[in-house]
Amino acid sequence: MGDAQRRFGGLAADSHGTGDSRPPLVLVHGLTYDRRQWGPVLRELAAIDPDRQVLALDLPGHGESALRESYQVGDVADAIHEAVTEAGLDRPVMVGHSIGGALVTIYAARHPTRGVVNVDQPLLLGPFGDLLRRSEPVLRSPDYLQLWNSLLAGMGIDQLPPAAQELVRTATTPRQDLLLGYWNEILVTADEAFIAQRVRELDRIRSLGIPYHYVAGSEPSPRYRQWLESVLPDVTIDVLPGAGHFPHLADPAALARMIAGVGTGASGVR
Repeated sequence: MGDAQRRFGGLAADSHGTGDSRPPLVLVHGLTYDRRQWGPVLRELAAIDPDRQVLALDLPGHGESALRESYQVGDVADAIHEAVTEAGLDRPVMVGHSIGGALVTIYAARHPTRGVVNVDQPLLLGPFGDLLRRSEPVLRSPDYLQLWNSLLAGMGIDQLPPAAQELVRTATTPRQDLLLGYWNEILVTADEAFIAQRVRELDRIRSLGIPYHYVAGSEPSPRYRQWLESVLPDVTIDVLPGAGHFPHLADPAALARMIAGVGTGASGVR
């Protein structure tokens, strides 16, 4: 898979492969990480889907992409679209991990998309939203890393292969401005309004017939599964047991196989 380091729409990116009849893929990493997290998946894609056109981006403020004054998620989704447009990609399959899963969901509700793969990002806040709001004073203090490290402790990093553990622990920049910026919607929005916005986005995705795949590292709770299937009756839910919060690193071959086939049929084309 040939590749080149470039910038599109002001975002740093690695561009792989060439355009053909296969829908291009756009890979969006999680909060505090960067496009290096997709290395294992890219290697698997090169083996099973050679020369597929793939764009792996650094989110605003991450990796080699410039900082921004605001990281409102809708604005970030639009910034991703600027990069996709400048790269010349037509209706890509959007793949996102963690907060990237939320961003590609928002993206698909706003911009032409062939399919969505959400890697371990629940779209209901649940206890996480309560925790962030309770912890906001700490998050805004010099001790903000206490909160970040406590979250990492519950992400199943020790379940990953050694090389993947090293990637998670070293290829990250947990800056306070990123945590506050990308989590701002959670901090300032009531649960009811937050859920209503996600439902509107999923309704839009459903009405357009865009295939939506949710890939989890553990079995979703019955409540969350029921909610997601009620909003998106055609959703595909795949579980990679024992993958923790990083299914793309625990089993990159499995994820590569999943995303390689998304959006290749007639559904989801608009």
